[in-house]
Amino acid sequence: MALLLDFFTTAALLFIVSSGLMMIYGVMKIVNFAHGAIISVGGYAAFMVARLGIPGWYGWALAFAVGFAIGALVERLIVLPLYNRPLDAILATWGLGIVLIQIITMIFGRSTQLVESPMDGTFAIFGTAYSSYRLIMIPVALVLCAAVIGLLNGTRFGIKTKAVIMNEALAESIGINASRIRFIAFSLGAGLGTLAGYLITPLSSVDPYMGVAWLINAFMLVMVAGSSFVGLFVTCLVFGTLQVLVSIYVNPVIGGMAIAVLAAITLRIRPQGFSHV
Repeated sequence: MALLLDFFTTAALLFIVSSGLMMIYGVMKIVNFAHGAIISVGGYAAFMVARLGIPGWYGWALAFAVGFAIGALVERLIVLPLYNRPLDAILATWGLGIVLIQIITMIFGRSTQLVESPMDGTFAIFGTAYSSYRLIMIPVALVLCAAVIGLLNGTRFGIKTKAVIMNEALAESIGINASRIRFIAFSLGAGLGTLAGYLITPLSSVDPYMGVAWLINAFMLVMVAGSSFVGLFVTCLVFGTLQVLVSIYVNPVIGGMAIAVLAAITLRIRPQGFSHV
């Protein structure tokens, strides 16, 4: 049972970390390489919330708001002029990530910080005691997935977003403001990134580079999933399960590289990935 729970909780954490990157890539087809630094911002948001004595659960909205504001600023000042130059946009976001990490380092230093979990102890499932906080990540990931899919499929914003993705020129010709859609999508993606950093912080330490370790896996998962959040959920479940198995039965170091290797193999065999799931 513990192994099965490891599968699901790992998949949930991978989805939470990757969803912000997917939001931006799905609309703009631009990979935001500042995503790792944005996750780190979320981690330090959790650290500050804990330091100020604010109950941990109330910091979720704060972390999202901080990320949304950062995303809005970055989209207007850096990404907006580069929509037609995707390679330059990737390089710009990579440079932005380095700048954000340096700003975090100047403010907080390089030392590692720890944040206590808002949910202590374990919960017994069929006689197996398991971390309560890791377990809560499963419904969090499911709710997040349902919310994003609902936003993209059941709202006017979602309809306009799909129109921009399918044919931006045609969408603008019928009155859809593609620039505004991109602005909102990028801001939402950054908000989801800082929220992810906030959520994973009680399970790891906080340092300026904490998000960078998650960036490669998130990038590979998004590449395999394409522009489908359902595909991303399936990808996280499959690759998360394989990562756990490799880490346990082969080697933890190799397990850390498992997602990148499996993603490369998957894209070689199935170039469209799980985008049509």
